[in-house]
Amino acid sequence: MPMDPLGEKIREIFYEESVYKDPQKSKVFSSLNIPSYLRDWLVKKFSDEEGNIDIEAIREFIREKIPRKEDAQVLKDRLINKQEQVSILAKIVVEIDIATGEALFHLPELGLPERKYQGRVERYLIQKYGEELLSLEGAWGIVTLDWRIEKVPGKSKEEGRLVCVDFKPFRPYRIDIDYYKEARREFSTEEWIDVLLRAMDYNPEGFISKKAKLWMIARLLPFVEKRVNLIELAPKGTGKSYVYSQLSKYGWLISGGSISRAKLFYDLNRRKPGLVSRFDYVALDEIQTVHFPNPEELRGALKGYLESGEYRVGNHRGVGEAGFILLGNIPIDFQGENRKVFLTLPEFFQESALIDRFHGFIKGWELPRIKEGMKARGWALNVEYFTEVLHRFRDDLTYRAIVDSLLYVPSHADSRDVEAIKRISTAFLKLLFPHVERPEDVHIDEFKKYCLDMAIEMRGFIRKQLHIMDPEYSPNLPEIEVIY
Repeated sequence: MPMDPLGEKIREIFYEESVYKDPQKSKVFSSLNIPSYLRDWLVKKFSDEEGNIDIEAIREFIREKIPRKEDAQVLKDRLINKQEQVSILAKIVVEIDIATGEALFHLPELGLPERKYQGRVERYLIQKYGEELLSLEGAWGIVTLDWRIEKVPGKSKEEGRLVCVDFKPFRPYRIDIDYYKEARREFSTEEWIDVLLRAMDYNPEGFISKKAKLWMIARLLPFVEKRVNLIELAPKGTGKSYVYSQLSKYGWLISGGSISRAKLFYDLNRRKPGLVSRFDYVALDEIQTVHFPNPEELRGALKGYLESGEYRVGNHRGVGEAGFILLGNIPIDFQGENRKVFLTLPEFFQESALIDRFHGFIKGWELPRIKEGMKARGWALNVEYFTEVLHRFRDDLTYRAIVDSLLYVPSHADSRDVEAIKRISTAFLKLLFPHVERPEDVHIDEFKKYCLDMAIEMRGFIRKQLHIMDPEYSPNLPEIEVIY
């Protein structure tokens, strides 16, 4: 293996949490639709101390333990005809049926079972793993299934049912946030930026500038801070979809198609919370192709949610913590803050009052196109571990308190501008300086350069575009400054 000082440092400090990334050997996963957080776990499981991967062992494990949707009939044959008890690595979604009190399950990746009441979970598993199994977004783990002839609620005779008889949560790492914070102290800021990029599966050497690196890291803001609302317009091939669909099990990416109020917020007919209540972020990809069947109804609900995190659907009032992200391609003629950038958005979003509720804009045209040399090679933080840590930071209020104490805000400042700048600054502080515990721990010049200045630039772009859309809006931000 070539000399890699940073990789060796990562391996030394994060020995249990690091994995050797090799783009060529990882191609076995590309056709299997396995997200990166599962890929890295498999690589770690089937690698030796030097990072050499046993590809055949991985293939065998995938064949045996990670069936795909087209394998559903084979799985049913093993359960029903061969009377096997089958254990697979899968995502399981569980809900308690009010009428019967049973815990019913669904395996969304496999489309099993096909009808309600055809699958139930043993009661003792709910008692033991209820926190994981009853989460709204579902849980990954080793699911053990059996097929039994049982009395089905509402039916006069017995029928075959799938029964989840065992479950082991997918927890490949013990998360110690304090250890992560202390480990950050071992790296310089420039090194840590590269550590983050490697964890995202990118090669830091593929970026032409430190600013480009920060634009890439900005995509992680909703991973660490609740309700960060972003817009990113970028040329094709810059990796927008990958970050939001593959890195974290706590996010949800929608690519084109029709988006309803029920899907996003609350389904009155099914009495089921929508995506914003179940995930850390919801990203609308290929935004130019998204269709909204009842635009005025949805726009009203979206405005309220982007502003306060609350929404109302009928008589139901709900809350969510998901950031809302718009992703789209942008022609070269529109790339620049003095162009009418938001004319490339669907008409649904071309309303200044709606755009004003987005906290920041990521200049995707300042990011490099993803080529083979852009893919991480060498020791890096495991994606599963990394994104689990970021998820835990969302509940930590310490960083916002630090940001509040560090910034001077003029009394005439627009509240939305202030909140946007503080929220983005807080997220960058969590990402880049997770080890700070008090304002005195913060290196002021670094905080200004990497957190505040980025937040001002991201919100400033929104502000200038608002002025272009509607002259009633000033193009200028309030002069928020660091207190030295």
